[in-house]
Amino acid sequence: MIMANQNQIEANRRNATKSTGPRSRGGKTRVSQNAWRHGLSTPFQANAAQTKIIEKLAKQIAGPLQGRIAFELARAAAIAAFDLARVRQAKAQIIKSAPGFVEPPPTVTGSIEEARDLKLALRRKASPPRPTPGDPWSTMSCDEAEPPSEAVRRALPQLARLDRYEARAVARRDRAIRAIIKLGC
Repeated sequence: MIMANQNQIEANRRNATKSTGPRSRGGKTRVSQNAWRHGLSTPFQANAAQTKIIEKLAKQIAGPLQGRIAFELARAAAIAAFDLARVRQAKAQIIKSAPGFVEPPPTVTGSIEEARDLKLALRRKASPPRPTPGDPWSTMSCDEAEPPSEAVRRALPQLARLDRYEARAVARRDRAIRAIIKLGC
């Protein structure tokens, strides 16, 4: 182990005085709101409807395993799955709100004719008629010179910041499921 000499210690102390964060009132106010930008750093608070869904999902995850420990692990996995869904929803919202993003045309319109064709195909056990894909560029006005890929490219820095939350949710879910598997063996 190499020890720091006196010059290095003094340099470290000088550098530490420079990196103390914002000093003005406005800067401190602005920085204090960083954690509230997207709400993903706050713990998941379920409402009554979501609690029912989480409990149902936890029962499905626990499966035949009985006991409080197995159910608590399954509940942790279900909550992590909800957190993962929140992150993915935030990512989708970022992409949709990016300038130049064009919503792709729907592949199925839900018309009565399509429903009838689908029912007939199911009765005959044949494959249903495939919807014709629309041209995504046709929904874009001629004035817009920016392709959708440019809109996604602009959203990438924001999406990259959300990767940390997604990775944490996946790790919590997987850790809980591995513990359930060990419990069942």
